[in-house]
Amino acid sequence: METIKSKQDFEKVFRGGKRLNHRLVRLTVMESEQEGRSRVAFVCAKRLGNAVCRNRCKRVLRAAAQQVGFPLDGYEVILFSTPATRAASSTEVAAALAKLVERI
Repeated sequence: METIKSKQDFEKVFRGGKRLNHRLVRLTVMESEQEGRSRVAFVCAKRLGNAVCRNRCKRVLRAAAQQVGFPLDGYEVILFSTPATRAASSTEVAAALAKLVERI
């Protein structure tokens, strides 16, 4: 799974992408400028807790993304954890992601 690493690429997707929300996860998606390139970023804000909590949220997001079949072909996606992500399992987040992917 290729990830979005540079700040410029992240900002491009964040500013130009479509936003979708669910109680367990927020998603920003944009069609990739390069054909066949698919990337994902996992984000957890400091306001959600300490490093242990943030790392757990990102692990849950990564596991859910793999269950749903990320990265999506031809899309660049940013996944944001929410306060509800802290207590959720990866299968619950995967179900939420599947609903958001249908809306794309």
